[in-house]
Amino acid sequence: MPSLKDLRNRIASVKATRKITKAMQMVAAAKLRRAQEAATAARPYAERMDKILANLGGRAIRDTASPLLVGNGKDQVHLLVVMTAERGLCGGFNSNIAKLARADANRLMAAGKTVKILTVGRKGADNLRRDLARNIVERRDLAGVRQLGYKNAEEVSDRLLAMFEAGEFDVATLYFSEFKSVIAQKPTALQIIPAKLPDVSDAKDKGAQAIYEYEPDEEMILSSLLKRNIATQIFRGLLENAASEQGARMSAMDNATRNAGDMINKLTIKYNRQRQANITKELIEIISGAEAL
Repeated sequence: MPSLKDLRNRIASVKATRKITKAMQMVAAAKLRRAQEAATAARPYAERMDKILANLGGRAIRDTASPLLVGNGKDQVHLLVVMTAERGLCGGFNSNIAKLARADANRLMAAGKTVKILTVGRKGADNLRRDLARNIVERRDLAGVRQLGYKNAEEVSDRLLAMFEAGEFDVATLYFSEFKSVIAQKPTALQIIPAKLPDVSDAKDKGAQAIYEYEPDEEMILSSLLKRNIATQIFRGLLENAASEQGARMSAMDNATRNAGDMINKLTIKYNRQRQANITKELIEIISGAEAL
């Protein structure tokens, strides 16, 4: 049975932990607003680019179209770009993304495909290193990056394009967590090479579509937009991840704060009972000694 001093020390320790989790919750709440606004603002641009690419892609000639649109004709080597956070203490945010990527990697390898993994964020490599360490070909950490920018996405995009041109993979899929709400983040897999474009027939059914005139020509614009689209989708994934991470951390720290409060209450009750038992024991000993005299 722990002594009163041990219980006091444990109560003080849990109270200190509760202060930390409460502070982290407030910091995450402050960061969440800015991250959510950035992620929400990036969605219309990415969706509009998808529509333009779908419009251009529908007119492109398959034989002469860019490999970024129609692929290189092979489907053997798959590159999984797993984007996670640099830090933990955010619930199941990192592990859920890694779980989705791991499931797809195992499915592809069971089908006889070659799987390569490029991680963006330290936690992604840490989660996948246990059983897929041999498949990780490169890891990019974002430690020290205070504010995510388009430049960070361009660096990853340039690396993917260089690897694709060198024939190091055939299909690239992006893994990130789409922000839904503070308590809901959806792990998402998005194929970016070759581009997986929306069906333009669905958009035509909703109403009249604008007629575009392209200069200098559609194929040249399409080749430029395809490269920009990769960087755009990566940037969108980074922003979605940033908002999801803060939302998950806010929920996790709120739960930790509540659990710490419950633990403090239980320890306080246990401390009071132990203290009362010690007092009762001392009184019994005093009374027994007085009666013996």
